This record gives sequence, structure tokens and C-alpha cells, in this order.
Amino acid sequence: MTDPTVTGPGLRTALVTGASSGIGEATARRLAAEGYRVVAAARRRDRLDALAAEVPGVRAVTLDVTDQASVDALAGSLDRCDVLVNNAGGAFGLEPVAEARVDDWQRMYDVNVLGALRVTRALLPKLVASGDGVLVMLTSTAAFVSYEGGGGYCAAKHAQSAMTETLRLELCGEPVRVVEVAPGMVKTDEFALTRFGGDAERAAKLYEGVPDPLTADDIADVIAFAVTRPAHVNIDRLVVRPRAQAAQHKVHRVTSGS
Repeated sequence: MTDPTVTGPGLRTALVTGASSGIGEATARRLAAEGYRVVAAARRRDRLDALAAEVPGVRAVTLDVTDQASVDALAGSLDRCDVLVNNAGGAFGLEPVAEARVDDWQRMYDVNVLGALRVTRALLPKLVASGDGVLVMLTSTAAFVSYEGGGGYCAAKHAQSAMTETLRLELCGEPVRVVEVAPGMVKTDEFALTRFGGDAERAAKLYEGVPDPLTADDIADVIAFAVTRPAHVNIDRLVVRPRAQAAQHKVHRVTSGS
């Protein structure tokens, strides 16, 4: 039985994966402010419950995008889905290919690529049935430019970007817009920390000296912009970087005393 506080006739519903922190949490907050009934989904239920208690219109739902049964259970519980934000993802490790950990690469593919595939496939019929569905795929500038130590993450994001482009072709003529948002350097509480296995010092160095890297709210703002365009307007791809980052390899850093 579907909980009417999650969805219901006439209520435009947005599902945000990876909503327990960072960009996902910020997006859930922003879409709720835009008037959507937001289903905030992730594994860490305690964080989701805290978010739902704070933000009206947000409902917490446990979801593991690497588990097909978990995805199917969520999809089956929703009467409708107007917006899907595939945000769940992550980077693990920064070793060169010659020293890469296969387990890290497997995790990156399973979450970033196959996770997005599982959720998209499960929710696509509801996006079509809404009459104006919006599918947002959070990729990265790593989807377009590779860098040393980023082989696994870049490969996963390249694959996710390719899936997005393919979906746009395959859904041409259907009432679904397919949007790719590709952030550059975004400073969140967990992304770099996760990548370096909890090493806070290494994580901090990633942003050291960079004036005003992007925040999760910056990306949520961009997602909300794309989602709230008129039904005939599709934002194919938005690449978003901080002013200090001209390219993957070109980042302005301020040294102490300068």
C-alpha cells in the first residue's frame, strides 16, 4: 500500500537518490522549496529521517541502488514520478591504472553506472506516464576529460554520460526530458573523504588554496533550473565549474601570504 504522504494524484513528485548528504541532500531541499513532493532516497536512513523532519514535503525512503530488490521495492511504492535525479555515486581511490584496486573500480561501476541504470529502468514508465517527466543524470567533468589517478572514476562517468546521451536518443518523441549536469570541483563534506578512504588530510589538500570551490547548493540550484524549465525546453548538458577552475588540469590556487 502506497503511503499517501509520499505521492498521490496531482502531486508532482521528485525522487532524489543519494539524498543523505552533499548534492543529493541539497537537491532534495531545493526541489521541496520549488513545491515538489520529494522522495529522498539513500542507504543512511537516520540522515534521511532528520532531513524529512526538518523540511516539509520531504519523505525518507531507504534505497540501495546496487540492490535490484531495493530499487524495485521503491519503484513499486510510488504512484507517480515526475522527476528523477540520479545523484547516487562516488569515487574510490586515486591510484594509477597499474596499481588500481579492482574492487574500487567495481564499486564505482556498480554505483555510478549500474545504479543509475537500475533506478532509471525502474522509474522510466512512471516518468513517461507523468506526461512531462524529467530525468537528471549527475555525471562530472571527469566524464569528458581524463586525469592521472582517475582512471576508474573517469571511465565510470564516461559510461554514465554515454548512457544519458543514448537515453535522449531513445526517448525522442516521448514526454521525457533528459538532462545531464556535470559538476567540476565541488567541495562537500564527504566526496573527497570517501575517495581517500577517510584520510581527512589528503581530502583537504584537494581543495587547498582554491578560492570558492562550488558547493552542493550551487549544483542544486542548477538542477532546479533545468527541472523547472517549460516542458518543451530540454537542457541537454550543463557543465558547471568554479571560476577558479578553467579545466580539469587548470586550477587557480592562492598560496598563503599572497
